[in-house]
Amino acid sequence: MTDFDAVIDRRGTGSSKWSRYGDDVLPMWVADMDFPAAPEIVAALQARLAHPVLGYGVARDELRAVIVADMAEKYGWSITPEDIVFLPGVEPGFNMALKAMTEPGDAVLVQTPIYRPILNAPGHWGLIRREAELTPSVSGWAMDEAGFAADMATSKALLFCNPHNPTGKVFARAELETIAALAAWHDTIIISDEIHCDLLFDGRRHVPIATVSQEARQRTITLMAASKTYNVAGLKTAFAIIENRAIRETFSASRLGMVDSVNILGLEASLAAFSKAGAWKAQLLSYLEANRDFLMAELARRFPQIRCLAPEGTFLAWLDCSALNLEGDAQSFFLERGKVAFSAGHEFGAAYGSFIRLNFGCPRALLEEGLARMERALATR
Repeated sequence: MTDFDAVIDRRGTGSSKWSRYGDDVLPMWVADMDFPAAPEIVAALQARLAHPVLGYGVARDELRAVIVADMAEKYGWSITPEDIVFLPGVEPGFNMALKAMTEPGDAVLVQTPIYRPILNAPGHWGLIRREAELTPSVSGWAMDEAGFAADMATSKALLFCNPHNPTGKVFARAELETIAALAAWHDTIIISDEIHCDLLFDGRRHVPIATVSQEARQRTITLMAASKTYNVAGLKTAFAIIENRAIRETFSASRLGMVDSVNILGLEASLAAFSKAGAWKAQLLSYLEANRDFLMAELARRFPQIRCLAPEGTFLAWLDCSALNLEGDAQSFFLERGKVAFSAGHEFGAAYGSFIRLNFGCPRALLEEGLARMERALATR
């Protein structure tokens, strides 16, 4: 059993999360959990390091077979080993996809707020970014279907994120069917970032958008990884599932010297994660859900003016601080006054300066400390 309450000192380890700010700042920003990797993953890496040669890596047939079995077991999704393309990350994957499947001047649709790599990706390739806003409702984050349909009609690609970062929305099958039908009608490619697909709460089940129809299967590039669920993002390994052979070949040809081979240790970690670390994942999900519930209760008790819809998945919470009437943007306020670092709302879209994204993938003591620092910051006004 992993002790998820244990606070592990990550300073001085080359951690991006813990290196950006000074030692007096508590980082709760980047989507990187403060938990140890599953013992099965650590053991697999130690075993591989017993061999002294660490040359270029290639995915073994065993890993492809495990992913095929995983998709079938979780989603009833029948893919072949050839449908899988290994990558050094999901972000390189969706940039490869945009380069492969669009031309400069084409439009790409994203759903805002959306995390910065997706928000910025169209601009890398001379594409027009269209934004379909998700809005809060009594039943959760909702799409404006009429507006979304109008934007889809003029978009060559949909750069989709499910579960959604930063809101934690998990799209229902009916919503996915609507999106897939619009994509088929308008001949729009779907590039789907599903990296948080294992991190769902309240008994929800993830539905890959590629599985909702035969048309969706033939026009979707699905991007997944072990990295978020098993906290091995630093090992730089992900994969695309592309059932349409022509799209897969065009996608692979778009590496263009920029997207190289995959980390050999990341491949070993992915194999161990998918084949051996199921019990660890179940324990993690229970802990994250309890953290989510604690966070929502404490926000209501300590900060009734902060609005937040309970995340349905991920380990990220999207906090609307506009009613606090803070001086400047919310992220800067809490960083300067409370020495707690969240992701800045404006990074997810120009309209979101009064928002922050909070990472609750941490021991409860750190989450409590982050909330206490928010309280102290507000007390200084």
